[in-house]
Amino acid sequence: MSSQPAGEHYFASTPHSEGSVRELTVSLAGRDFRVTTAHGVFSGQGLDKGTAVLLRKVPPLPSSQELGGSGVLVDVGCGWGPLALTLAAERPSAQVYAVDVNARALELTRANATANGLHNIQVLSEADAFAALGPNSVDVIWSNPPVRVGKMALHAMWEAWRTRLKPEGVAYLVMGRNLGSDPFLAYLNEHGWIGEKIASSKGFRVLQLRRSA
Repeated sequence: MSSQPAGEHYFASTPHSEGSVRELTVSLAGRDFRVTTAHGVFSGQGLDKGTAVLLRKVPPLPSSQELGGSGVLVDVGCGWGPLALTLAAERPSAQVYAVDVNARALELTRANATANGLHNIQVLSEADAFAALGPNSVDVIWSNPPVRVGKMALHAMWEAWRTRLKPEGVAYLVMGRNLGSDPFLAYLNEHGWIGEKIASSKGFRVLQLRRSA
């Protein structure tokens, strides 16, 4: 059972619960990683079902050649870092940004990147990421977004990321059907995105998003 205090959420900027650190070996997209997780961050017990679905269903990343030899890849809502670790391992020549509002999540992701020898991950708070990444700068986004922040905050978040995605860029999100994935997709299609559901599994939807012209 989590030691997280009542009323405290994984999207709190500074968790007050005890860390309850645990070390795990997790398999991500066919690779094993040694990671540290903790309470007070999203899925502190280990790899969550939604992220596992995204990793199974997401299309292959663009090749290094397609990314111009480098590329900018972003994990939005990184938690302890499973998506960022996978992005960095699959495209070592790319710059990967792991982004979260939770300070403990950022610490864990930074430690997990170092522990697995992934030096192409830059770990940033959401505010710092928005300052560092200008318009039309991001090639690919992977995200298990923090849907419990509420509709207004979630909508504002994806409007901000839409402007940073390159015109030819793409974002892949995983969301629970019972947490509003279908209404959220409808909203995005009315507000500057071209979105579609590309996969479903275990009650989760994988959404593909591109900027509208």
